[in-house]
Amino acid sequence: MTRTTLTTPRTAPAVPRSAHRSAPRIPIRLGEEVRAALDDGRPVVALETNVTANGLPAPRRVAAGLECERRVRACGVVPASLAVLDGTVVVGLVQQEHERLAEGARKIGSRELASTVASGTSGATTISAAMVVAELTGIDVVASAGLGGVHRDYVETMDVSADLHQLVRSRVVVVSAGVKSVLDIPRTLEFLETRGVPVIGYRCDDFPAFLCRSSGLPNPERIDDLGVLADAIGLHRSLPGTGSVLVTHPIAAEDALDEQEVGAAIDRALARAAAEGVRGAAVTNFLTREVAAATAGRSSAANEAVVLQVAAVGAEVAAALAPALAEQAR
Repeated sequence: MTRTTLTTPRTAPAVPRSAHRSAPRIPIRLGEEVRAALDDGRPVVALETNVTANGLPAPRRVAAGLECERRVRACGVVPASLAVLDGTVVVGLVQQEHERLAEGARKIGSRELASTVASGTSGATTISAAMVVAELTGIDVVASAGLGGVHRDYVETMDVSADLHQLVRSRVVVVSAGVKSVLDIPRTLEFLETRGVPVIGYRCDDFPAFLCRSSGLPNPERIDDLGVLADAIGLHRSLPGTGSVLVTHPIAAEDALDEQEVGAAIDRALARAAAEGVRGAAVTNFLTREVAAATAGRSSAANEAVVLQVAAVGAEVAAALAPALAEQAR
């Protein structure tokens, strides 16, 4: 493994440069496979690790993380699982590092990324952190099954996932199976529209709801051809002031949960939460646990299935996008 250091410049024209401390340095270690692919201009997919480190049952975490990578490689693309280990951003984990995360890893978003590095600690990356690392290292595509969104109690808590804000700040492509049904999906789509984030359904009309194939709301756009999708992404990135593109693709029908069953479970959980005085940020976790219980554990199997499927779709998008971006760069 080779250690790479990226420098983030700091400027303050009113103060002489000599008065500043040296610029902070973000230590990044690229796996050899990832480094070779980036040097050669071959496609790479960034994989966030919070879902495999914390979102799946302990016995399945390592196997699922490695299977995601296998499915990406099967598409001719290099996987780059991301984490922070002892203060170093690691881009391309090895099996032992997956095993370490599976023992219990702190969840790291874009907000916590710098402090985790500075304190020399470790953690698994969410989508927002994965977007930051991908942009730093020149990786164009991030794949993750479930995007964060606007929470149902937004009016009371103003709780909006950092994932949505990072879509505006970063310039990458995020491939996901939409957002969880327990979130406020109409407000999530409204947020993305207001911030100018393209939402493109790849071979699907409906905006997916993570473990359900449909949220009941349409994708703003649908594109079926990978070449056209790559061209649309490349053209968007050529425009000034633009951020990321969100590409959605639903869980396979045979693995999906029934939308009506999940909706009924959420309604019951919301009533129970109100009766028990569950409020604020605790509501979403409460709803997630209630849905898992209502589906007798089927949500866990569906969770793993969609994680693996989205990794493969992300690889397809990355493989199609690489030539378009290379041509644009010439």
